[in-house]
Order: sequence, then structure tokens, then C-alpha cells
Amino acid sequence: MIDSATLATIVLMAASTYLTRVLGYLVLRNRTLSPRMQSVLENVPGCVLISVIAPAFVSDRPADLAALAVTVLAATRLGILPTVLIGIAVTGLLRHFWGV
Repeated sequence: MIDSATLATIVLMAASTYLTRVLGYLVLRNRTLSPRMQSVLENVPGCVLISVIAPAFVSDRPADLAALAVTVLAATRLGILPTVLIGIAVTGLLRHFWGV
């Protein structure tokens, strides 16, 4: 069964991601934004998503730390979709082979 703190974290991150999109649209729909402001608003949900990844930096499991390193390397060279797929695959494989 899923831990209540984990469930609350997932629900709150989903809600904050959704609210940043919806509220941003509702509040700013009649305004003309500069290119810089548009870039900032496009990246806000990604900042929320990083809160999912950040705990892996303090993991005590070697498989997770190695997968994190591979994922960071992939992120410097590839787009978001390949990076996510590589991160998931490498994490699964390393956990399987290292028995974690």
C-alpha cells in the first residue's frame, strides 16, 4: 500500500502543476507578455517536476545514484522524452542487476 505522505506529495505536485497552468492562463490571458516572461511561464511546471527528482540526489542506494548520473548525462545531450525513457530504463535495469 502507498504511504500517505507519498500520496500527499504526488497529489500536491500534480495540483500545483495544474494550477500553474490554469491560473497563469486565467490571470494573464488579456495581456501581452515579453519573450522572457513567456519563457519563465513555460518552465514553471518543469520546476515543480524537479521536486520529484531531487530526493534521488540524497539516496543511499548505489543503483539510484548511478542511474541519476546517467540520466543527468542524457539530459545534457538529449531532449526531455529520450532523457525520461533512458532514466526509467537505466534505473530499472540497475535495480534489477544490483538487487536493490
